[in-house]
Amino acid sequence: MAPSLLSANFARLGDEVEAVVAAGADLIHFDVMDNHYVPNLTVGPLVCEAIRPHAGAVPIDVHLMVRPVDALVPMFVQAGAGLISFHPEASEHVHRTIQLIRSHGAKAGLALNPATPVQVLDHVLDDLDLVLVMSVNPGFGGQAFIDGMLRKIEAVRRRIDASGRDVWLEVDGGVKASNAGRIAAAGADTLVAGSAVFSGGAGQYRAAIDAIRASAQLGRLQARAEAADTRALEAAA
Repeated sequence: MAPSLLSANFARLGDEVEAVVAAGADLIHFDVMDNHYVPNLTVGPLVCEAIRPHAGAVPIDVHLMVRPVDALVPMFVQAGAGLISFHPEASEHVHRTIQLIRSHGAKAGLALNPATPVQVLDHVLDDLDLVLVMSVNPGFGGQAFIDGMLRKIEAVRRRIDASGRDVWLEVDGGVKASNAGRIAAAGADTLVAGSAVFSGGAGQYRAAIDAIRASAQLGRLQARAEAADTRALEAAA
């Protein structure tokens, strides 16, 4: 579970990070927008560095919605990023950027916009630690989940499973307790949520995270049960 700071109170960002860590966050999702690749402007390496002490042992998951990418990679690693994801459309040489991230000691992720074909993974999946499926168009928080992305999540999960590697499948955009089960059943193992976590105030962060996590777990269990039933029917046929 990765709360997105895009929906946090920026006037109290350190406190917000500490609050979601105490509420059970597995990652801190840190959205970087440049008003060039996406139509919004957010935060940079100095803010990442400022919140790093507040996150404790929880990794900072930096999502770069910027163009170009490479110059920012070493700055964010130095600022404390544990994972860095970028969009293939924003890099001239996708494989080189992945190698750059890993060479600086961070985990590397590739972020797929709703219209980005999953085939972009075919020649780089063996070098990735994370695939981020965007279930909204990037640039703004608070958007509704695009239901058609469930099929894309399933397609990415099939590719990851076929690779035999431990690659995280993260989903970002419109995630909440009411749809987390479907998203997890489709194959996601890491969920990013912004407004669904932060909108209720600090006193509700744990309840919000627990509700999303419980919904996701139920979805996974149901998917496994359905898969087992299918296998049983096929074996009996």
